[in-house]
Amino acid sequence: MKDFLKFTLATVTGIVISSVVLFFISILVVFSMVSSSESETQVRKNSVMMLDLNGTLAERSQENPLDLIMKDDYKTYGLDDILSSIKKAKENEDIKGIYIQATSLGAGFASLEEIRNALKDFKESGKFVVAYGDAYTQGLYYLSSVADKVLLNPQGMLEWRGLAATPMFFKDLLEKVGVEMQVFKVGTYKSAVEPFISTEMSAANREQINVYLSSIWGQITSAVAESRNLSVEALNKEADRMLMFYPAEESVKNGLVDTLIYKNDVRDYLKNLAGIDKDDNMPILGIQDMINVKKNVPRDKSGNVIAVYYAYGEIDGGSSASTDEGINSEKVIKDLRKLKDNENVKAVVLRVNSPGGSAYGSEQIWYAVNQLKKEKPVIVSMGDYAASGGYYISCNADTIVAEPTTLTGSIGIFGMMPNAKGLTEKLGVSFDVVKTNPYADFGNLTRPMNDGEKGLMQMYVNNGYELFLTRCSDGRGISMEELDKIAQGRVWTGSTAKELGLVDELGGLDKALEIAIAKAGVDAYTVMSYPKKEGFLESLMNTNPGNYIKGRMLNGKMSDMYRQFSIIENFDKIDRIQARVPFELNIQ
Repeated sequence: MKDFLKFTLATVTGIVISSVVLFFISILVVFSMVSSSESETQVRKNSVMMLDLNGTLAERSQENPLDLIMKDDYKTYGLDDILSSIKKAKENEDIKGIYIQATSLGAGFASLEEIRNALKDFKESGKFVVAYGDAYTQGLYYLSSVADKVLLNPQGMLEWRGLAATPMFFKDLLEKVGVEMQVFKVGTYKSAVEPFISTEMSAANREQINVYLSSIWGQITSAVAESRNLSVEALNKEADRMLMFYPAEESVKNGLVDTLIYKNDVRDYLKNLAGIDKDDNMPILGIQDMINVKKNVPRDKSGNVIAVYYAYGEIDGGSSASTDEGINSEKVIKDLRKLKDNENVKAVVLRVNSPGGSAYGSEQIWYAVNQLKKEKPVIVSMGDYAASGGYYISCNADTIVAEPTTLTGSIGIFGMMPNAKGLTEKLGVSFDVVKTNPYADFGNLTRPMNDGEKGLMQMYVNNGYELFLTRCSDGRGISMEELDKIAQGRVWTGSTAKELGLVDELGGLDKALEIAIAKAGVDAYTVMSYPKKEGFLESLMNTNPGNYIKGRMLNGKMSDMYRQFSIIENFDKIDRIQARVPFELNIQ
């Protein structure tokens, strides 16, 4: 017994000591990685910038300490880092070109369009852009088609099949567990509630999805046709026959690809373009290297600031509450107030990438934007989404800029209240109530709502829609009657929204900055991004391991399925009155 205790104690002590040693080794490894990543990159002659795209795209990069420990090939890229890297590569004479290694990238078409336009601008420097893929996804082919040369593995494939939207419906699932979703909405096209009360798309929803998918596909095929010197008709013909199942030679024959080449030979191909001998080394600069390349512009001493404020994710909760992401209205209000009071800030670009969320939170941010606008120009730059609540917080800006493929509009709201009486009956649980007034137990989820409660809820939603319409009418200078015709919860692409007067200009963040600088009336300025990114230690202290794992799942390769079920998991965190597009548009 004594020996058993001795060996057990020794084993436990060894485990504890090993764990402590491994912890400190991990911390040292992380710190060494961070220090190396923060050192300035020296660009050697005949360098090539590499866009190694295999992961998911976010509006801004934020290094997570756990990413450095749990390192894998699937990364999260910041759109801000990619765009600034392309710009620096254009300005640096020692960088001869850009090489796109297209694997897989979870990104919306508006973000891809913004990167594509940046690459198009890069080509004006006379430098080369080359893309290679083993198997091009449709989105990455759209991005890569702007390259001077598109390379494909001889045994590879090119996905080119058109767009589809496949929403998921939970009505039968909820019925099986005994839950009925009681819905209140305004807007014929407000389809976010449909997954909970139906088993298929409504006619109105099918109509709007068909229209905006056709608009996005039209933008994609037009851009690819221009870059590849093909007709839109030819591209649709290739999509109709599902090109990816044909031999790779077909992609060359029909003009979508220039050369078939094995990945092992791509380096020599690039060396030839860069003017480097086959036996010499070719310096490759990844995104992290480019982040640390010093800009070739003199430091501005005017003190004038053009602020870019990033607001992305769901507004005040929803599924993003589980991953420490999203737009926290209280924080945004404080930040915008600081920008309003900062005399050095001459104009603000509000970068919005949001499907919406809490109607209440959206109204609070709208007011903060309204107050900011009284002091200095406010320009909105829309990303992949700026719809419903995302449009609510944008509508009062001096100028709204969107990409042609941005999804916007969706002016409408809804409310949902579950009735779990069927579930409690299945479990054999019953409830009774004593109350002093008719509505004292309003919100009781163990019974259906009565007619009086339903009437009050619908009145509340109607008032919310009226307020939403008023905000958009005042901001856009469109009469309530005319606005209501294009509202009703309908989603529009940026190109259509411009025709309807919901958007002023088409373009990306650079276009919005250009307008902001002109409205600010300053010749010298510094562009600064807000809110400030977390430092390493701050990020380490704020990282929740559970939320980190959920975040990885939400951004992973099974993200579409996981996001759908995370809606139900986090339903208790979602405000009952919502201004948002469907919880998952699921465009493929």
